[in-house]
Amino acid sequence: MGRKMLADGELNKAVEEATETHYDFDLFVIGAGSGGVRAARFSANHGAKVGICELPFHPISSEEIGGVGGTCVIRGCVPKKILVYGATYGGELEDARNYGWEINENVDFTWKKLLQKKTDEILRLNNIYKRLLANAAVKLYEGEGRVVGPNEVEVRQIDGTKISYTAKHILIATGSRAQKPNILGHELAITSDEALSLEEFPKRAIVLGGGYIAVEFASIWRGMGGTVDLFFRKELPLRGFDDEMRALVARNLEGRGVNLHPQTSLTQLIKTDDGIKVISSHGEEFMADVVLFATGRSPNTKRLNLEAVGVELDQAGAVKVDEYSRTNIPSIWAVGDATNRINLTPVALMEGTCFANTVFGGKPTKADYSNVACAVFCIPPLAVVGLSEEEAVEQATGDILVFTSGFNPMKNTISGRQEKSLMKLIVDEKTDKVIGASMCGPDAAEIMQGIAIALKCGATKAQFDSTVGIHPSSAEEFVTMRTVTRRIAYKAKPKTSL
Repeated sequence: MGRKMLADGELNKAVEEATETHYDFDLFVIGAGSGGVRAARFSANHGAKVGICELPFHPISSEEIGGVGGTCVIRGCVPKKILVYGATYGGELEDARNYGWEINENVDFTWKKLLQKKTDEILRLNNIYKRLLANAAVKLYEGEGRVVGPNEVEVRQIDGTKISYTAKHILIATGSRAQKPNILGHELAITSDEALSLEEFPKRAIVLGGGYIAVEFASIWRGMGGTVDLFFRKELPLRGFDDEMRALVARNLEGRGVNLHPQTSLTQLIKTDDGIKVISSHGEEFMADVVLFATGRSPNTKRLNLEAVGVELDQAGAVKVDEYSRTNIPSIWAVGDATNRINLTPVALMEGTCFANTVFGGKPTKADYSNVACAVFCIPPLAVVGLSEEEAVEQATGDILVFTSGFNPMKNTISGRQEKSLMKLIVDEKTDKVIGASMCGPDAAEIMQGIAIALKCGATKAQFDSTVGIHPSSAEEFVTMRTVTRRIAYKAKPKTSL
């Protein structure tokens, strides 16, 4: 059955012509991560005949191993969050004493037990993803896929044999991979893949990077009792987030015992009998059991043969696509981190859904990247949606109002922990619309998801103010901030209180 796609108001001629040709599949997906599985299942639900390929399962990825579920499920968001939960108990046990719990001074932590539980969970999820594909009648092939023509995919199976399949449409959903900077001795360092599967707990850890992965692993290892040194190039970690929140995250990391080294990089790693000797850009020497390079990820497209068939890539290797996730080759599409748009699992899911609706659902749909919420699962976490204060000022067409509430959470008043929470709303004075929200504190991600709905609906500050809060809770602060912390005049530079 021929299927038509409407893009930019015109019928895709390539799809019309495809109705005259027989193909093995209506859609073949390379990559069974979050975006690929979503696109495959939803396309199949629209009646398409779908095939998908993925590398064999392994917790640590390479060019020849991966697994159904992709980075998020196997070596990303899910196992990372499990370790964050584990690390959080370190501080909770400390706080429990002032709540009447008599806890022995020596509390043992068994890294290998948590690691096994983590592995059990990702294996369970890997099997669930396989069942989801099977239940949608998607044919799964285990092996490495590459594009050999506008309508042809070659799959190299585990035994080395190669089989080709034809498809009306090909979808690239191969995600991204962690990268290491070219530092002398870089082979001694690990990436986030290995960090989630270390056989031994690193009592001395050095983390290079200022992004969310670096900050999260610093929190994890410190929460479990390790000594952690975090090196990053800027004055504050988490470049691109709201500066006021970045400063608080840095204070909280230090408050929990992470040693921060701002404006500092690493120049050399040397293997010794006592571990890894690390030399900083300031000439200082440190010893570590593990050195984690959390210095970014790049699109996983090198082995796909895309340029040979004419698919355009950008300088970073990302697949260039239009608003519908279509490449310059009409039959080839791409979603998720391979396109380097907003590299978040829920965004890949959105793009996969939009692709299926556009190509097979008869409903051309562009992904909406406005007000995408995200979280950094440091301890305590940071969550944001909409514009940061700096972005709001840069994009302003009028005055910007900033509302903040900094406080010691009720739980800390008993435990004695000196750790502030901070909430912030950014308001466009002309429209009264809330255009940005952020929070650093316990349960920030859970709270911010609800705030994201409000921003998506175009909520005004007056509507926030008219909402009755839940008491006692931290979340109620978002509907009780009545006094403007600062007004930023149009074209003026932001000033923070930190």
